[in-house]
Amino acid sequence: MRMSPLCKALLTAGLLTSASFAQASNLVYCSEGSPGGFDPGLYTTGTDFDASSETMFNRLAEFERGGTKAQPSLATSWDISEDGLTYTFHLREGVKFHSTDYFKPTRDFNADDVLFTFQRMLDRDHPFRKAYPSEFPYFTDMGLDQNIAKIEKTDDKTVVFTLNAVDAAFVQNLAMSFAAVHSAEYADQLLKSGKASQINQQPIGTGPFVFSRYQKDAVIRFKGNKEYWAPEQVKIDNLIFSINTDTSVRTQKLRAGECHVTLNPRPADLQGLQADKNLSVPTEPGYNLGYIAYNIWP
Repeated sequence: MRMSPLCKALLTAGLLTSASFAQASNLVYCSEGSPGGFDPGLYTTGTDFDASSETMFNRLAEFERGGTKAQPSLATSWDISEDGLTYTFHLREGVKFHSTDYFKPTRDFNADDVLFTFQRMLDRDHPFRKAYPSEFPYFTDMGLDQNIAKIEKTDDKTVVFTLNAVDAAFVQNLAMSFAAVHSAEYADQLLKSGKASQINQQPIGTGPFVFSRYQKDAVIRFKGNKEYWAPEQVKIDNLIFSINTDTSVRTQKLRAGECHVTLNPRPADLQGLQADKNLSVPTEPGYNLGYIAYNIWP
């Protein structure tokens, strides 16, 4: 889970020592808020990304655990031209999109899905974007809409990005949560049925968990993806987000065993939480920069 830039604390209870938890194969996460939706490119907050991109989707690359180095994900490798303007991504074989009661994929992940995902963000006249008007703040704020000159498919498992200017962090940018890859086949189904906006309420991805149910301000339920391309990473059958905006309530639920993981404790509570033998309170430095700015205009 993403950690708070303020206190960098992730609290865990019973994950390693609770036999009942291991047998139940369920994880209850006390989340700090409701997501705005489940279409990652539309959002900018950790709350939104945790409930969508990090659970149900993958990106071409991903960050190594605990670091900022980009490593293969939906792309197994990539080549960079000598002038730094062309990135050729070689896509993973055998990756399956989620199968649900509202979508049954007929093919594996391929280059068409990458093209749909990024062309939709690049092109304001894209048919899907016209059917479901959307803005992509992370993508545009990072200037990717201006720097990506074109995206091409050379075959089903190869996609080429051409840039207008050298960007040394381009692969790392594509590993960020907003760059989650969607199913072009699912998008086409929604477009034909006149239900394009459902991409934000009934998500389909390739990630380790499959969307099951959402009740705003209460709960999100996911099921482990039994067809995940990296099966060793799916260790639980059911993932439950118990949504609680009150920090004290989350802490109480953690101590009562009603949830196994939470985040963002009050700094004043840290010492007591660290002294609780039933809790683990790992910490790590954050990568975010916080600042205060003054508006000097009259």
